[in-house]
Amino acid sequence: MPSASAFGLFCLASVALAVVPGPAVAYIVTQSVDKGRRAGLVSAMGVASGGLVHVAAATVGLSALVASSATAFTAVKLVGAVYLILIGIRRVLGRDEGEGGEVQPVPTSHRRIYVQGLVVNVLNPKTALFFLAFLPQFVDPHSGSVTLQVFVLGVIFASIAFTSDCCYALAADLLAGRLRATGRGARIRRYASGGVFIALGVTAAAARRAT
Repeated sequence: MPSASAFGLFCLASVALAVVPGPAVAYIVTQSVDKGRRAGLVSAMGVASGGLVHVAAATVGLSALVASSATAFTAVKLVGAVYLILIGIRRVLGRDEGEGGEVQPVPTSHRRIYVQGLVVNVLNPKTALFFLAFLPQFVDPHSGSVTLQVFVLGVIFASIAFTSDCCYALAADLLAGRLRATGRGARIRRYASGGVFIALGVTAAAARRAT
């Protein structure tokens, strides 16, 4: 494994990177504001699980394939983009019970929210490229199995990111209380959450492979 100093630097870098809001945080915050604290936490679990999929892919070298193949990169990003945009359109065109005067968040299957978070992260090719660019910087070829080091560091990073995402989910739920108080707030949440999904899909479609 890396030296104690290198490991400490890795943890500090991981915390710094994890707390910076990105597409995954935007998704989690949207779910928490739209459907409540539990939905936000479940979506964070889904995103974290997607991160672990990328860790496993990086460990066995699949991420390198996505990074090096323009065709594979384009296929993954377009599938992810279409998925996100469709969710956004369905959300905008749908109607919440809360718009008729109910004040509670719209009940949604936690399993469905988890799967959405998982797919959002798995179909983000930028995540694969991130692990390929970030993890090797802290791997010491002279300190044991490189494969094991990549896997362990990846899991640690995913755990740190999950903790940060949960904090965002809890904070978003706390700040969203007033927005859930009226039917108008339900409409705002519906359009805002749908817009975020569509924006994430457009961003994913515009992603470019590093050269």
